[in-house]
Amino acid sequence: MRAIRYLFLLLLAICLVVVAMANRQMVTLHLLPDELATFSGISKSIDLPLYVVGFGGLLAGLLIGFFWEWLREGKYRSQASRQRREAAKLKRELDRVKADQHKSEGRDEVLALLEKDAKAG
Repeated sequence: MRAIRYLFLLLLAICLVVVAMANRQMVTLHLLPDELATFSGISKSIDLPLYVVGFGGLLAGLLIGFFWEWLREGKYRSQASRQRREAAKLKRELDRVKADQHKSEGRDEVLALLEKDAKAG
């Protein structure tokens, strides 16, 4: 299975390099459209290879998607956290009950029940 994963990653890397080599031409990215840039006085632009723009867009989309899913699944994480705390609380209570039963094993069961009722009442 590991060999298949490495083979897949190698093929993916080869494909990305081929796409990058085919799209080496420089493109100019502008922060604002020309009309809005002249109106606002902000005319920022940068020259980048086309493959950087494409791969940057893919990376930005992935990061936005991961962040969106992390926000969406927040209620499930909080519910799981509450259930873990409840399970830990129930386990502590069960351990305490087992310890109490272990203490009273050597005594008569009737006396243990009477002693428990006396403590409760």
